Amino acid sequence: MRVLLDTHIWLWTLVSPDRIRGPALRLLTDPENELLFSAASAWEIAIKYRLGKLPLPEPPDAFVPPRLLRDGITAIAVEPHHALHVANLPGHHDDPFDRLLVAQAMLEKLTLVTADHELEAYDVECVLSG
Repeated sequence: MRVLLDTHIWLWTLVSPDRIRGPALRLLTDPENELLFSAASAWEIAIKYRLGKLPLPEPPDAFVPPRLLRDGITAIAVEPHHALHVANLPGHHDDPFDRLLVAQAMLEKLTLVTADHELEAYDVECVLSG
């Protein structure tokens, strides 16, 4: 199964893995699953770091890539069709990063692991944690 990690889920794997429970934990620890990290999440981390809302031990460009590599998580690009599909989504959620992740999950047929219950309103497979 191809599993797209919501930004906070990926961060939790690093700093609060005990917050990931149940089916989400099983998905993340199953070696048969391919774990994916969106460029949208990298963008979100960079913005929140720059605004002082996300403290990291080093700048995001030094922090994120080696941890993805170490944990065998595949980075995926945001393609124009992903970004454009956001316009077709109902207004269940206003967060632009989450809306882009939903669009990617829909178009690429990915399972989205999140703790955000609002994302269940979209026609996308979500596995909740937290």
